[in-house]
Amino acid sequence: MTKFMLLKRFLLCLMAITWCSVCIAQAPAAMTFQAVVRTAQGAIAADRNITVQATIVQGSANGTTVYSENFSGKTNANGLVTLKIGGGTPTVGNFATIDWADGPYFLTIAVDPDGGFSFTTQSTTQLLSVPYALHANTATAATVCLWSCPTVPPRLPAQQP
Repeated sequence: MTKFMLLKRFLLCLMAITWCSVCIAQAPAAMTFQAVVRTAQGAIAADRNITVQATIVQGSANGTTVYSENFSGKTNANGLVTLKIGGGTPTVGNFATIDWADGPYFLTIAVDPDGGFSFTTQSTTQLLSVPYALHANTATAATVCLWSCPTVPPRLPAQQP
């Protein structure tokens, strides 16, 4: 085989590998969440089996529940637990079908420090930018120009005088 043919095959393989890497590089369908768990008396729940309920609510802190899931886990010596919201046992909705563009969304965390299902709400907080990266998977506003690109790119709203 000539050097040209070897180079051609090498470049073709390199392009195929690059294309596959781009196809696989997607945003994970989960969010990381950490919390320090305390007992009803306020003591740190160190090295305990616990159950956590994570609920995503739409509109306001008391809005419509679009997704809820439960986690069973164990805290560390500092009472810290780490969850992957979107990776628990779903009880309401489907994490993959949340329309992140239709927010605002809020996250409510409820805990049973004894590992049962008698949850006490610990916090509710508005989700800001992190889960909205998941919206990039379905965004329709972005365009890719491969051929016949305009010579002057359109201005973004923030750049207009």
